[in-house]
Amino acid sequence: MPCLYWLPVMLTSELEEPGGDPLRVRLLGEDLVMFRDSNGRVGLLAENCSHRGVSLFFGRNEHGGLRCIYHGWMYDVSGVCMDMPSEPDDSNFKDKVRHPAYPCRENGGMIWTYMGPREVPPPMPELEWTQVPEENRRFGSFVRDCNWVQALEGDIDTSHLYFLHGRLNPEDPPSVGVYHPDKHPRLEVVETDYGLVYGSNRDEDDHTTYWRITQFMFPIHTLFPGYPDGTVPGHIWVPLDDEHTMVWSRGWNPVTPMDASARARTGGAGVGDFLPTTADGIGRWRPVANKSNSYQLDREVQRTKTFTGIPTIPLQDQAATESMGAIYDRTREHLGTSDAMVIKVRRRLLNAAKALRDQGVVPPGVDNPEWYRRRSGSATLPKGSSWLDEMGDWLEARTDDIPKVELAIPG
Repeated sequence: MPCLYWLPVMLTSELEEPGGDPLRVRLLGEDLVMFRDSNGRVGLLAENCSHRGVSLFFGRNEHGGLRCIYHGWMYDVSGVCMDMPSEPDDSNFKDKVRHPAYPCRENGGMIWTYMGPREVPPPMPELEWTQVPEENRRFGSFVRDCNWVQALEGDIDTSHLYFLHGRLNPEDPPSVGVYHPDKHPRLEVVETDYGLVYGSNRDEDDHTTYWRITQFMFPIHTLFPGYPDGTVPGHIWVPLDDEHTMVWSRGWNPVTPMDASARARTGGAGVGDFLPTTADGIGRWRPVANKSNSYQLDREVQRTKTFTGIPTIPLQDQAATESMGAIYDRTREHLGTSDAMVIKVRRRLLNAAKALRDQGVVPPGVDNPEWYRRRSGSATLPKGSSWLDEMGDWLEARTDDIPKVELAIPG
């Protein structure tokens, strides 16, 4: 199945130097090489040279193109064969060779690519974080060793919050973990043009209700509940292949710049240190805390402090979703009422894929970049009021008035 959407590949800062070293990339199961040529343009090429299949990762980045080390064939960022020194001077063979390449654009501090069938790519999604000043956003990234939908579903599952990420003792500070006595959220799931949104509510007292609002935007974007200062957090779940996902954690504040400590988390995203980068296509952003060391599980902490004993929220999510295996057999599940968002997102994804395959129906959002101007949120509202009415201007980025959140509940 073709991918009709723009996908983020890497941070601009990972490929800053014109004429610098090429990088291997795996994306949608394809082995690719990304480089910034000596003129500053970014290219994403099939890894194996069109001549004899030698990896272009070893190529020479020179004179506006990437030159294969085997016989010197050279390609520009669009796949045009610029030079073929192994052929006679009067040969026009190079004009007949077009190397597979994908168009790239830089937006919001990231490099994006389009791997779909359209000769003219669709417009890029108008994600708010790409349009705010650099000082108003932060990034993090890490690889998760499982299927991308399996990884994504953690963000749209609110009921795990006070278990997986919970602290045992209410009197402990929030830095230890989250806590709420009511661990049974009630969900209101609403279908939208761009995907789905849900409000999860818990009664606080006789007069107020606490709402946590999460967005799913086709096909790989999630926004989970925001923070009292107006910061909007979320993830992009990019399939490297069927069993590996690049997780791009991003947060932004549409109102004010973030403090230096928040922005300094670039790369980390709460998973701790990383293993040394390797040259393969999934060799970047791999946490030291992983399956091989049980994600640094501390059983004493689990007995006395937190529900899991695993040190951070992202690592707790990592352990949960990877422990299912790379691709879990969903026929073995038993889903309940709190899984309503998971059920409906799966249904929307499957129906969209079938409609594209069988009838050529363009999936949601491909040609509607404005649909991606969305935020998540959390707020304490009067009991009985509509969270969509009360929060609509914030959620659709029509106002910068930060919702009032009376509870210091992180996550």
